[in-house]
Amino acid sequence: MLCLNGYNPMTLKLAIILPTLDERENLAPLVARLEAALGPDGWEAIFVDDDSADGTADAARDLALADSRIRIIHRIGRRGLASAAIEGFCATAAPFAAVMDADHQHDPVLLKAMLDAVESGECDIAVASRFVEGGSAAGLANARREQGSNLANRLARRLTGVTLSDPMSGYFLTRTTTVRALAPRLSGIGFKILLDILATSNPPLIVREFPLQFATRRAGESKLDRAVAFEFLVGLYERSFGQMVPTRFALFGTVGALGVAAHMLVLSLLFVVAGEGFALATAIATFAAMTFNFWLNNWLTYRDQRLRGMGALMGGWLRFCGTCSVGALANVAVATLLQGRGVHWVLAALAGIVIGSVWNYALSSKFVWGRFR
Repeated sequence: MLCLNGYNPMTLKLAIILPTLDERENLAPLVARLEAALGPDGWEAIFVDDDSADGTADAARDLALADSRIRIIHRIGRRGLASAAIEGFCATAAPFAAVMDADHQHDPVLLKAMLDAVESGECDIAVASRFVEGGSAAGLANARREQGSNLANRLARRLTGVTLSDPMSGYFLTRTTTVRALAPRLSGIGFKILLDILATSNPPLIVREFPLQFATRRAGESKLDRAVAFEFLVGLYERSFGQMVPTRFALFGTVGALGVAAHMLVLSLLFVVAGEGFALATAIATFAAMTFNFWLNNWLTYRDQRLRGMGALMGGWLRFCGTCSVGALANVAVATLLQGRGVHWVLAALAGIVIGSVWNYALSSKFVWGRFR
């Protein structure tokens, strides 16, 4: 039996997984480009929307009412491109799936050649590359974005052991069974799902690259920024500590370590240089470090769930301070107690920091960047 527009679900071969966040204006033109590249049947487009404020999910539903090739996964309380891609792979019955951006920077014309390469067994995964001969990164927002992407690529090659010109590409195609088999071991954190797949697969996947002319965004604003150069940290932590320590907690801990430096700097200036009392100096240093940690965690640790805009940032900062207040009080109390009993002020301060760290992570994950925010 044929569905609307003549599409026969029995011929389904390829799913195009399109993670979205505020992409309403891009959807209909993108579907038209997919049909022009792939023909009328044999494919489906799965929009995985992270509860966009601009009504992207509703726009996808409107398209699906008239076109049975269109599907929508509307996620509430879950965000991030990597996890969205994994959900798309697990939601389709198609034997092959591609991950693309919905902003028109990825050219759908490449899909047929990429599918042929994987289906024929020439490679396990086909990657659209901005940096292979014939490709172009002209669509990157600016030279700084391109420099950050190049740095991330060099680090990613060292991490995965796979020789690629663009291991940080967000446009690739592979068998759905490949990703579903790896899914339990994927971190699902951040933007670069391809890096996660390549780093996790054992034995290594055979890869072929296809030149991509990276275009400019059609509508909306980019969700990426200079922090893209730090994406390799997610994969590095996952491979090094993923079986023992949650990846996001490891990143949170790294930020915390930098916060220690900020804490000790402020404390030294107030207690040693300015001669303030230790309790007051510790309280101020704790507040300064907490503010620093909020900013850096929002920029790096939770960049897939980033708080944006002055209102969201102020609200997040207040929630972060509130949820960390008990940890901060414990920090000050323990440090002051130990210092008063003769423990060197540096060791006393470090002990206070350790006491508050686990509490801060547990609650901020839920109430600042989690579903209760």
